[in-house]
Amino acid sequence: MAWVFSLLICLPALGAEKRSVEQLTTLANSHDSHLAEAITATFDANDLKEGTASIGHGPDFFFALESASQPVLIIDDAPGPQMARSTGNLWYAPAHIEPVARLHSFHYVIQGANFGGSLNLPAYGPLSYLQPGVPSGKLSEKIIHTSKIYDGMKSEYWIYVPAQYDPKIPTALMVFQDGAWYIDRNGRIPVLDAIDNLIAQKKIPVLICVFISPGDISASPGTATYNFVKAYSDKWQRTLQDSMRSTLYDTVSDRYPRFLRDEVLAEVESKYNIRKDAYSHAITGLSSGGICSFNAAWQLPDLFSRVISWIGSFDSIQWKEDPNIADGGQDYPSKILREPHRNIRVWLQDGSNDLEIEKYGSWPLANLRMANALKMKGYDFHFGFGNGSHNPGQGAAEFPEEMVWLWRDYDPNKTEQTFTMEPSETAKPVFRVKVVNRDSD
Repeated sequence: MAWVFSLLICLPALGAEKRSVEQLTTLANSHDSHLAEAITATFDANDLKEGTASIGHGPDFFFALESASQPVLIIDDAPGPQMARSTGNLWYAPAHIEPVARLHSFHYVIQGANFGGSLNLPAYGPLSYLQPGVPSGKLSEKIIHTSKIYDGMKSEYWIYVPAQYDPKIPTALMVFQDGAWYIDRNGRIPVLDAIDNLIAQKKIPVLICVFISPGDISASPGTATYNFVKAYSDKWQRTLQDSMRSTLYDTVSDRYPRFLRDEVLAEVESKYNIRKDAYSHAITGLSSGGICSFNAAWQLPDLFSRVISWIGSFDSIQWKEDPNIADGGQDYPSKILREPHRNIRVWLQDGSNDLEIEKYGSWPLANLRMANALKMKGYDFHFGFGNGSHNPGQGAAEFPEEMVWLWRDYDPNKTEQTFTMEPSETAKPVFRVKVVNRDSD
C-alpha cells in the first residue's frame, strides 16, 4: 500500500555540505565555532524544529534540535547524554547506542512534555557496511520489461551480480520487491554491502539478486489490466501508480508469481546461470511487498522456498476487488491452517506501532496471526516483533541476521530440503497479546 518512510537520516537541502557523524562529533568535542553551521547544513530545517533530526553510523549517533529551553534527550525510554547549546536555540548531543543491528527509539522532554523523536532509529551493525577487503558486486543498468501477463505494464528492474559469480556454476537467486528502494549503497536500506559481506564470509551462498519495482500501466489504456487498476484507483482515491502496485502485491493469486517466473526471471536466466530449484530461490519485500513475497512462495513453492517479509500488509487491501479471487490478505492465517503444508521457510517482522487503518485492519495483529498460524502448523519461521512503526528500520537493521537465518545450512550440492521448525522455536509457546497504550498518548 502507499506509505512514506519515516526519515532514518535527515538530509539537508541540495548543495549544502553535509557532515558525517564522526565529523559532527569531532566538531562538538573540540567546541569548534563551525559546529552550528555544520549542523544546519547537515539536517533539514523542519527536522531541527520538529525534533526529528538525527544521523547515525553503527552505534554512533548525533542528535540536534531547536528549542527555546534545554531539552532532555531520551533514548529507548532512558535518559541519554546531556544536550549542549551550540548557538542561540540550537542544541546537540553525540551519543553511543548499543546494541547494534537493532532498532532503537528517541524523543525529547522539554519543560516536562514529550517532544519530537522517532520510534525508528536503526543502529546498523558492522555487516551492514562493506568490510575491508570484501569485493563489491556489480549492479546492472535499469532494465525495462513490458508485460504480457499484465497487458502492457512496464516494469523497471536491476540485476545485482556478486563478484564471486562464476558463469560456469549455477547460482542461487533472490528477488526484492520495490527494488529501487534497495539499490543505493548509501541509502536507508543498506542491503548491497551486507550481501557482499555475507557472501565473502560464506554465511550465505553466492546469489544473484533481482531488484524489481512495481510496474506502470499508464501507457496501456483500454487493456483489461488498465481498466481494473483505474477502477480501483477511482474507488479508493489512490494514484494509478499506487493502485498498480497494490494490484500486483496485495492480490492473493498466482498471477504476480507467474509474471516473475515466466517473464522477468526468464529474462534474467537468459543472461545468467541461475539454479532452477526452489531450494536456491528466495524472495523479500516490505509492506505490500511483504505479503507479495509470502504470496509468491505460497502460490508457487516450486519457485521460491525462502521468504523475508518486513511489516507485511496481511490485510484486506485487495479483498474481493477481483470477483475471481475468493481470498484477501487477511485470510492468509486461515489458509496456512487449513491448506496443505508448503515447504517454505519464513522470516516475519513487524512493530507494535505499525499501521491500523479502519478500512483494512491492524498490521501488528495481522502479523501476529500469521506468526501463530505458522507456529501451529509447524513451519520453519521466525517472527521479529519490535516497537517500530510502518517503517523499514527494524528489518534493515536486522537484515544480515535475517539472511544468515534464511540461508542457514544451505548446501549447493542439494536441490531440495524439507524445512522443519528449529528446536528453539518448537519449545516456545504461541504468541500472546496484552492490551497496552489504549488509554495513553
